[in-house]
Amino acid sequence: MADVLVRRLSAPDLLTHRDGIRQVYAEAFAEPPWHADPAEADVYLERLAGDTGRPGFTGAVALDGDRVLGFATAWTSETPLPATRSYPRVSAALGAERTAAWLCGGLEVDELAVTPGAHGRGLGRTLLEAVTRDAPAGRCWLLTSVKADATVRFYERLGWRQVTHPAPNGYGTAVFLGPRHPARPDAFPPP
Repeated sequence: MADVLVRRLSAPDLLTHRDGIRQVYAEAFAEPPWHADPAEADVYLERLAGDTGRPGFTGAVALDGDRVLGFATAWTSETPLPATRSYPRVSAALGAERTAAWLCGGLEVDELAVTPGAHGRGLGRTLLEAVTRDAPAGRCWLLTSVKADATVRFYERLGWRQVTHPAPNGYGTAVFLGPRHPARPDAFPPP
């Protein structure tokens, strides 16, 4: 990783790397279990442009010279969580009280992607640390697919803990709490 620089960036500076972010997104999410069509990277860039205006937005890129090898984004979760995207399933899985206490007002990691050719270099860990280091009282969380075995193992190695368990025939999305989150799963009975 000696030649790679991980930089935390303001929203406008992050967007100057949009072509590289698009390329990383297309490569990273083309693989199983995501199987994303390359056109979905364009949709992500449109969403990213809007997401940069969210309260507490932060982003980071891993750069090898001018080439983007990875990126991460996060923001402060709304209170209450909106009724869009995966949030209704998250709220149903955790219940209203835990959702409010554990997630609302915490730092939500939205995306973390590293181009497959750069895996194993510590970029994912460094990007994740860059966007979560200022999480309020250590309260950071994310969603991922439990079908993404390598991704789940990655988060677990870094001390993230799964606090929801999706139904076998459900969407396969689970909530993970960050390593410094005060609501550690062993401190509470299962939802």
